Amino acid sequence: MTRKPKVESADQIAATWALPYAATLGSSVRAKGIFLEIRARLPVAARKQLSIKARELMLRLPQGEEAELAKLSAKVSAALEGIDDLPVLPREIEDILGIKTSERHRWLKDGRLTSAGTRTVRLRGRARKITFHVFDPRMVEDLLSSDTLDTWREDDAIAAAENRRRAAWKAKLTRARKATPVEAEGEVSSPEQLLGWAEFKRGL
Repeated sequence: MTRKPKVESADQIAATWALPYAATLGSSVRAKGIFLEIRARLPVAARKQLSIKARELMLRLPQGEEAELAKLSAKVSAALEGIDDLPVLPREIEDILGIKTSERHRWLKDGRLTSAGTRTVRLRGRARKITFHVFDPRMVEDLLSSDTLDTWREDDAIAAAENRRRAAWKAKLTRARKATPVEAEGEVSSPEQLLGWAEFKRGL
């Protein structure tokens, strides 16, 4: 990824990198995730010098620090190598594909969404860690350019309708059982419950 020429102002020097579509997949959330990934690879003291705007990274330093700018720019450029293959995070795939969290969980659970592995991070300011699935960007790109998601949603709608039908039938059976409770074995509450009672009455 080629770095743009330095942009100079009265008191600052800067270098910029435009993030390609292949890396962001058109998502500002993905672009922010890439920015955070690159920033984390810089020295702690220099991280605040890197910013993002309109899917473009910018590294700013005070005038007179050209050597430091060149050094940090080399780190950013190196970190951006192969950035297209950076695994896609859960919030990123939801933004890229326009899917709900419930859909991501359901499709991951039944195997329609393929996990590219897991990642564990520590929540900011907490001792607790969380683990979540990440996804192959090329798989996400394929889904984005196809009508697969529409097919999955149609399948889900059919399955949901079938589940509602079964639930309604089950509820109907439950109500019927409550309306005519089964008596203790060998006992009946009325002659009509006896097997063959109707035929017996016709013979009287």
